[in-house]
Amino acid sequence: MPGKPHVFTSNRVILPESDHPVPATILVDPLTGKIIDVKHGHTPHAAFSDPEAISAYTDADDHLIMPGLVDAHVHLNEPGRTDWEGFWTGTRAAASGGVTTLIDMPLNSIPPTTTVENLEEKRAAARGQCWTDVGFWGGVIPGNQEFPCVTESDLKGAMKELEGSSTVLCFHAELDTSSDESHTLSEVPNPTLYQTFLHSRPQSLETAAISLITRLHAQLPSLRLHIVHLSASDALPLIRASKRAGLPLTVETCFHYLTLDATSIPDGRPEFKCCPPIRDAVNQDALWDALKAGDIDFVVSDHSPCVAGLKKIEEGDLMGAWGGISTLGLGLNLLWTEGRKRGVEPRDLVKWCCEATAKHAGLEDVKGALKRGMDADIIIWDPEAEVKVTKESLNFKNKLTPYEGLTLQGRVLKTYLRGNLIYDASEGFAGKPAGQLL
Repeated sequence: MPGKPHVFTSNRVILPESDHPVPATILVDPLTGKIIDVKHGHTPHAAFSDPEAISAYTDADDHLIMPGLVDAHVHLNEPGRTDWEGFWTGTRAAASGGVTTLIDMPLNSIPPTTTVENLEEKRAAARGQCWTDVGFWGGVIPGNQEFPCVTESDLKGAMKELEGSSTVLCFHAELDTSSDESHTLSEVPNPTLYQTFLHSRPQSLETAAISLITRLHAQLPSLRLHIVHLSASDALPLIRASKRAGLPLTVETCFHYLTLDATSIPDGRPEFKCCPPIRDAVNQDALWDALKAGDIDFVVSDHSPCVAGLKKIEEGDLMGAWGGISTLGLGLNLLWTEGRKRGVEPRDLVKWCCEATAKHAGLEDVKGALKRGMDADIIIWDPEAEVKVTKESLNFKNKLTPYEGLTLQGRVLKTYLRGNLIYDASEGFAGKPAGQLL
């Protein structure tokens, strides 16, 4: 028997079947954390003649109710590098930005998630620390090195092994095919200039890798393949051709590629360094067009922090600094701030950051949408609010981010995991970590 429901209601709810927010009421079983019914129409508290018939009532008024975000590309680094990030701080940061599920990448923890034994070590480290639900990707590596690049023969072996399975093979798509060693010592570029770093990672690295991937994909057309953190618009014709051919290829890009551009990045600021790099505004426009057209399937954070020393902030050394952007807690508002200038609606954000990411991670039956039978992962969001990004407002461990000082539109007011409040913008984090390991 279900328990007395917790009622969530608003004049603006984003439901799977609606293109725009609609008045709706969501009933949640507090015992299972599942949505037991969704009714159209806003339901005032006075409509419940018997207060004993419900366990709790949450009215968001005109604020948006939407599903919790599923961030399918996050580096939490625990165990082994918890001074960079960890499950406790990373999942708290995620919850503050409306993320209720994140999927941890196989690197940069020690050990990396490349064997069953290493996965169990990772899960043991995570237990009792997670404020959101957490899943784990596994890594394909050659031999027993920590996390080197794979070769074409490695890819063929992995693809053959996974053929016929329900899993997806994800690629960091950069492949250096050049042999240019022409620079002399006197010609070494200035490592503090952003253009120096940008020129070291041209779009051709991504197009070469994606060309190889799509060529191999044609030989095993039933295998699901996925390109992570696409930054290069030059690769879009290859992606479109594969999709037109009916190959099961999906593509993600990241909040930073859609909201930052190379022309506005100051020199000597390694907090802007990531691999692949942030490119120019023309490239950014092309990524937005591809996202809106469905050529790019969804958006993730690729939250990849490190300790301050590895970022080489004082030296301003972009070439020597660790590459990674810290974003957890900011993604929804970043995407909305830029996206609404481009005609994006809140429904688009749900498609790109909830539904498609849940499907990618194999969680579409429980996450990413507000409908009967799904986990009641719910956020209340004010898209009209303005929030300034300060060090004090950040909840991840190492508070280095290129977004510090920006004023963003949108504010997550409350985050619920399976119907239980885990974050309140006014009061902070609620209760104890209740996240599950998926």
